[in-house]
Formats: sequence, C-alpha cells, structure tokens
Amino acid sequence: MILPIVPYGDPVLREETVDIEENSQISELVSNLYETMYHANGVGLAAPQIGKAIRLFVVDTEPFSELEEVTDPKEVEELANFKKTFINPIIVEEKGKKWAFEEGCLSIPGINADVSRPDTIVIEYYNEKWELVEEEYKGLIARVIQHEYDHIEGVLFTDLVSPLKKKFLTKKLLKITAGDVSTSYKMKFLKRRR
Repeated sequence: MILPIVPYGDPVLREETVDIEENSQISELVSNLYETMYHANGVGLAAPQIGKAIRLFVVDTEPFSELEEVTDPKEVEELANFKKTFINPIIVEEKGKKWAFEEGCLSIPGINADVSRPDTIVIEYYNEKWELVEEEYKGLIARVIQHEYDHIEGVLFTDLVSPLKKKFLTKKLLKITAGDVSTSYKMKFLKRRR
C-alpha cells in the first residue's frame, strides 16, 4: 500500500524513535515502505517519513547506478543490486574522508543541497529475518544509509548545510510546512493549503 509521506515541519520527523520489539511482525509495514518509496522515486525511506517514530528504514540504490558520476563498473554493480531493510540500526563507526554530494529528501520536496559526510560507515542492524548483522559500507551506499539513519535520529539533511545555505532555504522550507508544494506523490500535511 502506498502511504502518504509527511513533510518538513511535521513533529514526527524530529521525534525520538523507539526500537521495534524483536520478532515483531513488520513485513507488511516494510512492504508498504518499499512501495511508497518506489512510487515517489526515492532511494531510501524511513519510518518517521510515513508518520511512525520507530527505528526502521529501507534502501534501494538501483537508480544511483545510472548516475553519470558513477563510472567504476564495480560500484555500478553494487548500486544496482543494493536493496536492504534496516531494523533497529546503530551506526557503530563513521570513518574516512568527508565528501560533498547533493542530497534531496521526499519529505523536503524541491530542495537539494550539498552535504558532507564520511566516506565509510560500520552499521549494526537486524534484517527482516531478525538476524543481527554488522556490515561496512562505502561511497554512495554509505551516504544513503547515513541519510536514512539521520531520519530515525530526528535529523534532516537541511540541518547539515552551512548556516548561509540554511538561511537561503528558509522561505522554501516554510512553504513546505504550510503545504504550498506540489509533488507527484501523496503527502500528509498538518495544515491545509490556502
């Protein structure tokens, strides 16, 4: 089922998320997250973005395998085949050189900005079989995971831009909060458009 995505300004995007009880039946919720993400042409979606303050997100980086910047055949293949569900994740370590890349967000439509993040992460999480996994990721895959992980920590990519850029974005962010934005996917606004 395709669910509405909550926009910038909705308090759930800043809430402290809670762990999901081990062995909870969340397969339908996970399926809905993927369906909603694909419908909105995203590469990741976190539970807070559909109004649920729980530690869960999904990622499918296949669209990034077609980016012009990605020229290494091995990275193209990794991006094309990376689809994972992260339950109760914890980033254990962020390391490597920080690099900037233009990010966007389904909860903040129409806004993109360069964000600097470390190149490599180590993350511990439960997969859909409730197996505890610890893995290391690099490059664009690490970035997408960091972006979605921020969502379950109440952080948005606009929090990570320079103060000057953030000031420049203020009017656009206020318009999104007010529901004055158009998207190709369903959104759930707190206030109605005027």
